[in-house]
Amino acid sequence: MSRIAKYPVELPKGVEANIAADLITVKGPLGTLTQALTGDVEIKQDAGKLSFAVANDSRHAKAMSGTLRALVSNMVTGVSKGFERKLNLVGVGYRAQVQGDSLKLQLGFSHDVVHKMPAGVKIECPTQTEIVVKGANKQVVGQVAAEIRAYREPEPYKGKGVRYADERVVIKETKKK
Repeated sequence: MSRIAKYPVELPKGVEANIAADLITVKGPLGTLTQALTGDVEIKQDAGKLSFAVANDSRHAKAMSGTLRALVSNMVTGVSKGFERKLNLVGVGYRAQVQGDSLKLQLGFSHDVVHKMPAGVKIECPTQTEIVVKGANKQVVGQVAAEIRAYREPEPYKGKGVRYADERVVIKETKKK
């Protein structure tokens, strides 16, 4: 059995989990998330804790027990606290602006880049060069942040571009004659 699956997932106050035959639903103050289940892992709920056990002795079932436990733990964290990803714009004239449910980016192109946000994701711009992506689903928040970063990745010579707040860009030395 997976080492991660040995530890139960505690449900904080205000979070409830419903387990059906092929679906687990976690509901909390920040929303509702669902995850499909396979027959390889058994989930038991008792006293505000979710415990995971392997249904059969296959290698796939052992691996899925830890994976499913991590996914459910992220769901519980997402509906109770939420996830956020911070991005910084580095470059002269690089700006970000929130317009309704979309993000308008000026990244040195001849046109503005408009990125539409999916459902369940909120975006904030505390300053013109900072972007904060928030949401309950960790995967969606990370995917949206990666899509925004992909418009202009940091280049290695001047470091200009969209980067994560905790990202370090190694600057290369220019060629010399």
